[in-house]
Amino acid sequence: MDETSADEVRLVPNGDWDPRLLICRCGPTVDSFIVLTTRYVIVIDTLLNPATAAGLLAIARPHLRDGRTPLVINTHADWDHCWGNQLFAGLDAVLPGPIIATERCAARFGAEMDRKLAQLRATEPDRFDQVRPTAPTIQFEERLVIDGGDLTLELFLAPGHTDDHIAIFVPELATLLAGDAAEYPFPFATTVESLPQLRSTLRMLTELQPEQVLYCHASERSGPALLQANIDYFDRLEAVCRGALGRCISMDVSDDDLERRLGWTFAQVIGNEQEAQTLPEMYLHGHRTHLRLMIQWAQDNSK
Repeated sequence: MDETSADEVRLVPNGDWDPRLLICRCGPTVDSFIVLTTRYVIVIDTLLNPATAAGLLAIARPHLRDGRTPLVINTHADWDHCWGNQLFAGLDAVLPGPIIATERCAARFGAEMDRKLAQLRATEPDRFDQVRPTAPTIQFEERLVIDGGDLTLELFLAPGHTDDHIAIFVPELATLLAGDAAEYPFPFATTVESLPQLRSTLRMLTELQPEQVLYCHASERSGPALLQANIDYFDRLEAVCRGALGRCISMDVSDDDLERRLGWTFAQVIGNEQEAQTLPEMYLHGHRTHLRLMIQWAQDNSK
């Protein structure tokens, strides 16, 4: 796939969901969302560079009528969710509007983000040279409610994938926008401490009893069942790793060897060898990382 098609932003045809919810797909990378209310056009995540944000803006702009004003929400500060912010705030703003996120999200616009940007510019300069990280302009701590007139957006901290991550619930539609807190085949934890946070978040999301769930990295047809599938993945992960403690399996081996010794390979997680090979390699590495993190967590919590 060439770079243009990889960064193409298109509106996903409505699959019988409420027409006030727009799903915007950025190539194979990520979905973002636009929620249309009587008061606002709310852009949820600004994608990965100014070009993709411009594609998102082209979808949003026709709806900026009848007194609606723009709002932007960042679910978290990962590069594929907020590097289009500059089109909405600052000197490069094409459509100025408030950018709302957690205080933790805003704090990540600094050295950490600069390092990530330098890394991606080194490998894909044409794609990322024009990115100027632009921090959120309105910050909250744990919860924020947006009254859109006809629809309410309940923003709440949903940590685990990252500590700044939020999810969004629209009670009038019984719809959850899960961000990266859940995805196919599983969301990512990166530290031992984040594993229980992520599992707690997944349980909290199911307790909302949403009738519809939309994800940034899963099919729009996945529905609430994917939340339970993610919970089941981490439950099985814990069971496998706790079983390994009694067998004294060494972690001083390659990722591939550890995966085999534990007896739960990525292909077994997916349930289909061919499908496992078609998924991005980051999920294979993610599963292997989870095995190491969970073994450490199980050791720390075995007493």
